Amino acid sequence: MRPIPFTALLTLTLAAGTSVQAASLKDVAPYPEAEKGFTRQVIHLPKQADESAFKLEVLAGKQLLVDCNRQRLGGTLEEKNLEGWGYNYYRLEKVMGPASTLMACPDTAKKEAFVPVVGDGFLLRYNSKLPVVVYVPEGVEVRYRIWSASDDVKKAKVE
Repeated sequence: MRPIPFTALLTLTLAAGTSVQAASLKDVAPYPEAEKGFTRQVIHLPKQADESAFKLEVLAGKQLLVDCNRQRLGGTLEEKNLEGWGYNYYRLEKVMGPASTLMACPDTAKKEAFVPVVGDGFLLRYNSKLPVVVYVPEGVEVRYRIWSASDDVKKAKVE
């Protein structure tokens, strides 16, 4: 028997993962439609061998014109329960700001950049079995980052 080339195996793995995620959100559970002034954005996570070693960081934010100062928006991502199903979804009710540092910028050139909302509730448990459903005000984009724990565990010193 001939071994399967890595690229073919990767293609098969990605295709298998995609077919599961291709299911409509309505096929999973009756998540509510977005209210007026909000959008519903969905994250489908890939399956991991040990999902307890991963976290999901939700990065909600806006594209803004910025200078050399550090910019941020404020808000809280609240966890809600889909009644009768026991599934969670998340809602960013209000976005405040932007706030900025007040450094004197050497040049006045401004550029477009993604400015994230900073606050509580944005680091979530990793669960690929269910979609992560996030309701945000119109004009807010949802991005995400997957964090993983290192296998390199250090020991603290007794001092």
